[in-house]
Amino acid sequence: MSNYKIETKCVQGGYRPGNGEPRQIPIVQSTTFRYETSEDMGKLFDLEASGYFYSRLQNPTCDTVAAKICELEGGTAAMLTSSGQAANFYAVFNIANCGDHVVCSSTIYGGTFNLFAVTMKKMGIEFTFVTPDCSAEELEAAFCPNTKAVFGETIANPALTVLDIEKFATAAHAHGVPLIIDNTFATPVNCRPFEWGADIVTHSTTKYMDGHGAAVGGCIVDSGKFDWMAHAEKFPGLCTPDDSYHGIVYAEKFGKEGAFIYKATAQLMRDFGSTPAPQSAFLLNLGLESLHVRMERHCANALAVAKFLEGHEKITWVTYAGLESSPYYALAQKYMPKGTCGVVSFGVKGGRKAAEQFMKHLRLAAIETHVADARTCCLHPASATHRQMNDEELIAAGVSGDLVRLSCGLESADDLIADLAQALETV
Repeated sequence: MSNYKIETKCVQGGYRPGNGEPRQIPIVQSTTFRYETSEDMGKLFDLEASGYFYSRLQNPTCDTVAAKICELEGGTAAMLTSSGQAANFYAVFNIANCGDHVVCSSTIYGGTFNLFAVTMKKMGIEFTFVTPDCSAEELEAAFCPNTKAVFGETIANPALTVLDIEKFATAAHAHGVPLIIDNTFATPVNCRPFEWGADIVTHSTTKYMDGHGAAVGGCIVDSGKFDWMAHAEKFPGLCTPDDSYHGIVYAEKFGKEGAFIYKATAQLMRDFGSTPAPQSAFLLNLGLESLHVRMERHCANALAVAKFLEGHEKITWVTYAGLESSPYYALAQKYMPKGTCGVVSFGVKGGRKAAEQFMKHLRLAAIETHVADARTCCLHPASATHRQMNDEELIAAGVSGDLVRLSCGLESADDLIADLAQALETV
């Protein structure tokens, strides 16, 4: 499928049935798989043969959907996880362990910030957070001798800052470490970070990829371009024998194209078990088949809403990179010329109380922790997803008390604007 357009890959990527085989991907709802001999199964445990023995590690349905996402991103290997949070944890923990350090954009999703700054800090991994708008010199100053990765989001949730992927990739590679990009909001339909220097891409597939609020999930995709053995001293987990897996050296056995995902599967999925359900993978694939169609409508609705809000007297500010007034407009045009996402962030005049009052009167838009759904949903992050942060951390994350995050669905843009207008009248 490599020569086909991304629209075709959304519909048919990852799976090509043979003669007389099911047209839709089969749901292999089984925990285990039978073999004729112990020797046959032993080859799987030694990673000497491909196949399946326990669905905690791999499952045919999940691998088929992962292959489609891999094609969409232009990678060489991919794996599904049970959530986007698990995908980000695995992507970082696969190469950064106790005593290591990671450079990270400060405006990332609140749940990811908490994972990094609190939970993984308890595991002995330190994170330095830098503003995505930092200068090259400021970014350079964030690196340490024990830095193992750089992490950022294509479009930050909910701050909607746009990451300068090339700037962060250049800095990462100058220090011999990979750039990991969470591409959830843009999706590969609107941005393919590998083409701009990123090395690993993650997704919360719960969002646009699923698109219907049906199944929680995540995905990690490897570009296959980062040369782990060229920096072997930094990545002993990939470049030295794994005693827990028969002394295998992942970077030698699977090369730079497959080492990262094989290790994440053989080690992390084995030990942590953030396993995606085959049924969830099946539902995800249904969403992927229409991703290219839906993203165009999400972006069109969001732009119409953003323009309406920008001219409203009760709105103090609007953040949407598709607006020409946005400080991120030029970056968005560079990295996402077909559109950014369907999420708009804005401030209601009157601050936090006014924002909460506004949300109480929405009729069409539902208050949910969810985002990037076919149905429009709304959230006040300071009192929900980011409530664990103090005021200083909220400011660093780009989340003010008056901020409202609106995820524009697939409804009529006129109806969405009318709903916003009536709610604003109550403020």
